[in-house]
Amino acid sequence: MKVILVNGSPNVNGCTYTALQEIAKTLNQNDIATEIFWIGNKYTRGCIDCDGCKDTHHCVFGDDKVNEFIDLAKEADGFIFGSPVYFGSANGSLVAFMDRVFYASEKDVLYLKPSAAIASARRAGTDFTCDELNRYFALKQMPIITSKYWNIIFGNTPDEVRQDAEGLQIMRTLARNMAFFLKCKQAGLNAGIELPQSEEPLRTNFIR
Repeated sequence: MKVILVNGSPNVNGCTYTALQEIAKTLNQNDIATEIFWIGNKYTRGCIDCDGCKDTHHCVFGDDKVNEFIDLAKEADGFIFGSPVYFGSANGSLVAFMDRVFYASEKDVLYLKPSAAIASARRAGTDFTCDELNRYFALKQMPIITSKYWNIIFGNTPDEVRQDAEGLQIMRTLARNMAFFLKCKQAGLNAGIELPQSEEPLRTNFIR
């Protein structure tokens, strides 16, 4: 089993990466393979609702890491998305990245794969950021993994993050909970429990 940890920070080895490292280390200790995927620090354009991905399940814009991640995600069993906090929100590049990934990818790429969001900040805005990212998982029927507290960590530098003993414990607990859920899911599938029956999607609005 494998979990992809998405580093949504423009800083490849910054505070968000440091938190994800703690998660990855604990997942590995629980026999879960990991890969940290950095979205990069170049321009990531937002979705333009062109529906060009409808048949290919890849975004028409191939000049960033969105399609690379979609292909990688097909073989993953779970995901953790990490973001720094900018003005009480997730990094704009990560939001643009997730908009396109979650819109373009086929259902089975994300469906019922457990996921979690973590947020890193010097002081505040972490709760809002986690709430923002969790909405993506809810829309794609992805079980949201929690920890002993909200999935947040504090520090203005990687060294300060390493001093946040409670934050690091939260990351480790999150990792162990993710590993437990993945193993339970696999045990259920091995025992013959099938995934829930799906219905054809219905789309309505309130204009008459």
